Amino acid sequence: MRVIMQSSVGGPDVLEVVETDRPAPAPGEVRVRVHATGVNPADGKVRSGYVQFFGEPPFVLGHEFSGVVDEAGEGVSAFRPGDEVFGWVTPPHGSHADYVLVPETHIAPKPETLDHVHAGALGIAGLTAYQTLVNIARVQPGQRVLVHAAAGGVGHLAVQISKARGAHVIGTARANKHAFLRELGADELIDYTTADFTDLRDVDVVIDTISGEYGPRSLRTLKPGGILIDVVGVGVDRTAVRERAQADGVRFVEYFLEPTPADLVGFADLIDRAGVRPFVEETLPLTEAAKAHELIESGRVRGKIVLVP
Repeated sequence: MRVIMQSSVGGPDVLEVVETDRPAPAPGEVRVRVHATGVNPADGKVRSGYVQFFGEPPFVLGHEFSGVVDEAGEGVSAFRPGDEVFGWVTPPHGSHADYVLVPETHIAPKPETLDHVHAGALGIAGLTAYQTLVNIARVQPGQRVLVHAAAGGVGHLAVQISKARGAHVIGTARANKHAFLRELGADELIDYTTADFTDLRDVDVVIDTISGEYGPRSLRTLKPGGILIDVVGVGVDRTAVRERAQADGVRFVEYFLEPTPADLVGFADLIDRAGVRPFVEETLPLTEAAKAHELIESGRVRGKIVLVP
């Protein structure tokens, strides 16, 4: 099988296509034939060495995927060969490959209303939006939700999930992405290059996909008891925003993805029931992973980029 391997950290050019043996699943694991695997900003951080989540190279990148169970290991009871599934994987396995090994607890039946390309874009960005809005913020009808970088991978799904839960959704994005976000259901849009989002007031929930100085600035928009959720992950000093939130009497949460079978199933149900859809701006062959990384790091991608065999 083919994998996208890197033997050193660096730019997209360190990614190379390598032929390797197809692995056998251990007890509790399944082997999935990958039909699609999403590319996320976090992949670039690992590739460059900014985040050392995979340890030292060589390793195979990729966390999210959709595909078909090819073989089930000993003790696996929930899945069998031929099942269509989606989910996420952690090191030492990577999903930028023809096949991936994954614990059965990290997958769920693929949403019925999505094809593999779109389901393959959900495991990281989609579940991040779902867990923050449903499990943590518990967004209710009529609440005001501010989503930063609303046209991005997490952002455009957060817009849709918030609307599905009856919220009034405000998004920050460049003006050329506003029409796209209105189609997804955004109620208000702010071009952060020409307007100051801190003029907003009475926001219940902020989903911060940027971090840094956006955190302290976002706190100004929250009503008493509101919540700011930073989804950027490791590598950011959040001391200032944490102290400011405590002083202002609002909640601040540093979110880290931890998928559960219940959340994967619940998210799939929301997709099928409410029509939540990932937007895939571009689909590239697995062998063009380096190009996918270049596009992601341009900061101009709407939605997701997906690799296919």
